[in-house]
Amino acid sequence: MRISHIEHLGIAVKSLKDAIPYYERVLGFECYRTEEVPDQKVKVAFFRVGETKIELLESTDPEGPIAKFIDKRGEGVHHVAFAVPTGVDNALVEMYNKGISTIDMRGRKGAEGFTIGFLHPKSTHGVLTELCERPYTGTIDL
Repeated sequence: MRISHIEHLGIAVKSLKDAIPYYERVLGFECYRTEEVPDQKVKVAFFRVGETKIELLESTDPEGPIAKFIDKRGEGVHHVAFAVPTGVDNALVEMYNKGISTIDMRGRKGAEGFTIGFLHPKSTHGVLTELCERPYTGTIDL
């Protein structure tokens, strides 16, 4: 598996409305997009920081994974996401074959059209790790 870069850091927040102003007014970042991902029960806000992004995650369901995370640990860093240009499905199989516990055995749809898959924190020294594959846009990055 080849990782090209940190794609984003996922940060769990209680409220996008309350959190976005900190990132914009205090840190000087621009929220360039928000969207809802119903399958994951979240609303997401995105900020670019160089080649990496910050992804704020607000739960849309009190029983959703982000709500449970906040109830247990409070707001804060939820996961780190790495870009895998060779494909999420291949990367998940490779990790599984190396003895890493995976949450997903196949990629699934994530925000911004990415294909994503998660590695379990019990196998990654406590860090929920997301693998991301950029959606095909009809162009090739060289």
